[in-house]
This record gives sequence, C-alpha cells and structure tokens, in this order.
Amino acid sequence: MPELPEVETVRRGLTRLVEGATVDHVEVFYRKMVTPEAEVFTAELIGRKIERIDRRGKYLLFRFSGDLTMVSHLRMEGKYDVQPEGSPVLKHTHVVFHLTDNRELRYTDTRKFGRMRLVPTGTEETVLPSLGKLGPEPTEDSLTLAYMQTIFGKSHKIVKPFLLDQTKIAGLGNIYADEVLWLSKINPLTPADELTKAQLETLRENIIQELAMAIQGHGTTVHSFSTAFGEAGQFQNQLHVYGREGEACERCGTELVKIKVAQRGTHYCPHCQPLPPDALEDLTDE
Repeated sequence: MPELPEVETVRRGLTRLVEGATVDHVEVFYRKMVTPEAEVFTAELIGRKIERIDRRGKYLLFRFSGDLTMVSHLRMEGKYDVQPEGSPVLKHTHVVFHLTDNRELRYTDTRKFGRMRLVPTGTEETVLPSLGKLGPEPTEDSLTLAYMQTIFGKSHKIVKPFLLDQTKIAGLGNIYADEVLWLSKINPLTPADELTKAQLETLRENIIQELAMAIQGHGTTVHSFSTAFGEAGQFQNQLHVYGREGEACERCGTELVKIKVAQRGTHYCPHCQPLPPDALEDLTDE
C-alpha cells in the first residue's frame, strides 16, 4: 500500500500537472469507486476548476471551485496519470476526468480498492470520521516530543503496530515503521510505554527525517507504485532493513531477520535492536 511519501509524491506531481485545470465531464467505469452515485458524482464536477490538491495522512484532497472537495484514497495499487484526450483507455482505468484543455486525468487501479468521495469543503472530518481521527503529520511542527511522550506512555501495545495506528501518527506504514525502528535501534516487539525519553527523541527525529528523505526520493517502489508522471520511486534503493532479510546489517554485519508482528512482515537486526529484558518478561508472561 502506498505510504505517506508515495501519496505526497503523487500530490506534488498532480499539482504540477492539473492544478488550475477545469473539468469538462467525467466518466465512471466502476460505479462502486465513487460516492455519491455515479450520476450525481459526474454531474457535480462538470465545469469545476481544480484549485489545489492537499494531502492528509494517506488521503488526497482535490479542492474544486465552489467549495467542493474530492477525498481520494489510493488503497493498495491506485494510480493517477494524465493523458492526451482520446488516448486508448487501459483495462484497469476506472475513472476518467476529461479536462477542458484536451487532456484526461485518469485513475487506474488493478484491484479496484481505491475510493473517491465528494463532500462540501470543510466537512471532510465530519463526513469521513477516519480523517478526523488521524494523528499529527510526521513533521517538525506537528509531531512534538511532548505529544509522543503522552501517547506512548499511555499504551503497553508493542511499538511496531503502535506506529502503524494512523490515529497515533498519520502516514506511517509497514516499510517506514521498520526503517525508523532500525534507525532508532528499537526492537519492534518493545512495548510503547517502555521506551525512554531518549529513545522517543531519537525515534521522533528519525520518523521526521526518514519520511522527508523518502519524499525527496519520490517514494519507494513496491508492487506497482509510480508517480503521477508514470515514474517509479527511487527510495527503495536507500532502505536499510525492509525486504533485506538474510542480508548483513549495515551497522554490525548481523544477519537481518523477518518475523510476523500483528500479521505484518517485520524486518529488524537482532544485534542492533535487542529486546529489552523487561519486554521479554512481559511477552513470556503473556
């Protein structure tokens, strides 16, 4: 599933490509993908201008003229691209926004999991409670150490699934959770409330820096992710631990391992990321 850096990469690409463009008409080939029903969805967008494109967590927010927002979630393999008007439509293209400048903004999704919903601008968090429940963005200003001390201190949940909880921190997914834990030398099975202030400081710094670097690298190519320009992300070439089980740790040379944590493949270094004795006792007791 695309994570925050991939979604932000798509947002930036789309901003360059279609910000300021006006919708002539819309075609919906897979009706379950849009809300409200296809006839209303398409009628609402005719003649509206794409004023800007925002992002919140892993959601894209298309801001149309007339105070209308389209909330879009790419899910597993959703992709946007722009083609000249009349270009052949691919098998897995499900929504086409025909623009007045003879271009088409297309949404393609091999698994059909992506969703688009029109809502009055300003009501996104009311209409979509999942948006309202998102934690802070992983930025210097939003993700404060004080906040992390509070939320981590309240939970005995192990840290890997804790980081994947979008209500705690927005945008972290499986790949980057493994990466920031390795960078911070924290075992993924460590209970959240057992992390020290120093560990939280390091973890916070690595979350902010790693996601910023991933955005600069246009995201990580996993499965079929590509940018709005059809380009593959490059950050997978800078991953330290994810997908590298069986290889030597860059820091110590120990063989990296992969385990299942909360049903998610989890990569770490047994030497650099030892499980604290107290955490091991907790797991034994359970």
